[in-house]
Amino acid sequence: MIDPDDGLLVAEDVGEWVFEKHERLRKYVDITSATRRKYTESTRTLRHPGGATYIDLFCGPGRACIRETSQLIDGSPLVAFRSAIASGIPFTQVHLADIKPDFCAASVERIAKDGGVAFGYPGPAEDAAREIVSRLNPHGLHLAFLDPYNLAGLSFEIIRTLARAKHIDLLMHVSIQDIQRNSDRYTTEDCETFDAFAPGWRAEVNLNQNLHSVRVAVLQYWQKLLRELGFLDSRSELIRGDRNQRLYWLALASRHKIANYFWDEIRNTSGQRELKF
Repeated sequence: MIDPDDGLLVAEDVGEWVFEKHERLRKYVDITSATRRKYTESTRTLRHPGGATYIDLFCGPGRACIRETSQLIDGSPLVAFRSAIASGIPFTQVHLADIKPDFCAASVERIAKDGGVAFGYPGPAEDAAREIVSRLNPHGLHLAFLDPYNLAGLSFEIIRTLARAKHIDLLMHVSIQDIQRNSDRYTTEDCETFDAFAPGWRAEVNLNQNLHSVRVAVLQYWQKLLRELGFLDSRSELIRGDRNQRLYWLALASRHKIANYFWDEIRNTSGQRELKF
């Protein structure tokens, strides 16, 4: 599908629940603007600030079509970029990746049209993460938005790679629907989804229990892996669909308490702070 306004590609068949996700991303970018300022503006003691970057490894084309209404909306790269501009403290760089080269190119072009500096990485997210981290200023502040289509896309290798950056926050889509629907298959010997999501889980999780307990144990082990990388206990918000079905958690992982404070300020207070079933 082509956007008639700019002639670029649009992601189709996106559910209305995306509004909730994008609203949290928008608000987080806004509430962290004062922190971002410290990394983007020169001072007497800091003449060469490290900058503030936005990273999106599943960026899509930058625009999307809501399947229920056919409404065209901004995708996550534009949501984050435009929110930063509106806050008065724009990102100094934007790094965008997608497995579809034409999607990646469309997002990069849209950011450029808005006056931003955007770098594109067409290909697998794991490869993109390694290349992006190698280019990051080690003294900069970074926000990574990880929004894969399913649990398999949230490989822990991506998180481990991004964690090499000292000052980085991760805002992640953890699919509860995928875990609930497919955990019986994911626990089989020949399935690698849980292995990618939480490497080493088989040595930590007792499979001689019901599937609900297995799912809880896998998530607890995943959070343990995050802590081993220096992240504080993740905060999460449960996102539901139009029939009140539980779709996914939007989870924040950071090494700084202030980030968790910001997240608690903007997230839906009727949601959950911990990943639970």
